[in-house]
Amino acid sequence: MPQHIEGNLLAENNDRFAIVVARFNDLVTDRLLDGAVDTLRRHGVGDEKMSIAHVPGSFEIPIVADRFAKTGKYAAVICLGAVIQGETTHHEYINHQVAAGIMQISRETGVPAIFGVLTCQTTDQALARAGGKAGNKGAEAALAAIETVNVLRQIGEK
Repeated sequence: MPQHIEGNLLAENNDRFAIVVARFNDLVTDRLLDGAVDTLRRHGVGDEKMSIAHVPGSFEIPIVADRFAKTGKYAAVICLGAVIQGETTHHEYINHQVAAGIMQISRETGVPAIFGVLTCQTTDQALARAGGKAGNKGAEAALAAIETVNVLRQIGEK
């Protein structure tokens, strides 16, 4: 029978989590941050085990997340932002680079960098995903961070 590795949703006592959150579109990102912090607390992470860095916009998330990951102090880095499509194609350039940058952090450092950046067409869609009808993607990113850390621990990479 194949071995199945599944992470649980309870952080261990020594697990520290960093959160990088964009200030741009703060009506949305503040809600994502609240969801992530609340979820980490409910799953065993004390406030003293969380570090939160605010950056101007989503484009700045990867550089700060990379710095957190490279300290070796954090089990995972949760990246939160909201890029909302406007009248130009600006959002496409931002979204692709932010996603690639966050993935690169995970690959280079071995520390999970979790993508919690909303890429929506409208503010209403973003608000629906930041605690509205579609749930809170910040909370989901926090759960993904905890579970990924626990999977990696079971594999022996953490």
